[in-house]
Amino acid sequence: MLKARSGNYLVVRFQDGEALPQGLLELGIRAGAILGGVGMLRDLVLAYWNGEEYVRAPVEEPVELISFQGNFGEREGEIVAHVHAAVAKEGGAALGGHLVEATVHNTAEVIILELPGISMERRPEPSGLAGLYPKETG
Repeated sequence: MLKARSGNYLVVRFQDGEALPQGLLELGIRAGAILGGVGMLRDLVLAYWNGEEYVRAPVEEPVELISFQGNFGEREGEIVAHVHAAVAKEGGAALGGHLVEATVHNTAEVIILELPGISMERRPEPSGLAGLYPKETG
């Protein structure tokens, strides 16, 4: 992983073979926004919330990462990265959903904004999802 910081902005280049979203968690960001990302992924698992549970959808071939966004928060003291991705298969067919797991294929370039002075807590809700409870911390 290569990274550079300017103020609250962080630019990260994940390299071939690195795992996502685990690599995001290793950054140690407790409150932040994933502004975007491009690159390629393999061993991808996306998921769709059907109202009761996440339905996993493995993607077998390498794909282009065409949109990547989300946020960092905390649940019970642990860092959580809530990330959605859109990808393109060979030929241009697009898929998207909640990023469950992926391996970087060649490269993935991600831009992040840390949010000092804000707490981003995730709490269980009746829907089964972990809702975001942002608040100012000073």
